[in-house]
Amino acid sequence: MIIISLILAAFSRLLSPILGISTGQNFPPTLSAEEERLNFALFKKGDEEARQKLILHNLRLVSHIVRKYYSTSKNQEDLVSIGTIGLIKAVDTYNTDNGTRFATYASKCIQNEILMSFRSQKKHSSEVSIHETIDVDRDGNPLAYIDVISSDENVPLEIERKIMTDKAMKCIKTVLSLRERQIIIMRYGLCGTEELTQREIAERLGISRSYVSRIEKSALEKLKSAIDG
Repeated sequence: MIIISLILAAFSRLLSPILGISTGQNFPPTLSAEEERLNFALFKKGDEEARQKLILHNLRLVSHIVRKYYSTSKNQEDLVSIGTIGLIKAVDTYNTDNGTRFATYASKCIQNEILMSFRSQKKHSSEVSIHETIDVDRDGNPLAYIDVISSDENVPLEIERKIMTDKAMKCIKTVLSLRERQIIIMRYGLCGTEELTQREIAERLGISRSYVSRIEKSALEKLKSAIDG
């Protein structure tokens, strides 16, 4: 997926002059709400063409953000490429059931992807203040890190959490034995169950607490190996 994302980002740089990314003109039209819902439904069923359509028809949003917040940047094409990676992540991780408009979610993903790029460039320099000016907007107002990251949720962390949670749950179902799976689910309150102590689990299953502890430890080691691998 990451390789595909990078290829699409590079492709977006080639499309920049054609699509008018620097001017905001000649973009594919934004999808209607109904078209957007339909294409997300098709994408969730594995339709790659629907995924590409969602990306292509939202490139206008990437351009808008770059032109609005980074109008003085000399590397706008690079920022468009970076922002496109954020857009791709947004398409791949958007939950149509959470009530948030896709444009709102995608905007945060795009801006956070650009922000992470700035952070990466600064990683060998001195500590960066969140109030440090990184650019100016089209009206000449200074734009600081805090202006970019201000939101009710940390999108990159939320994406990472979702990816890791999905991977962990898949491993629980496929790597662990029935008894290990049962204890891990009860121990950590997964699948809507109540979180229990080792002693409570032991009482429910009619086994010793030390046995529960050994099974839990073994199961966690299996999960760690599977997830890291």
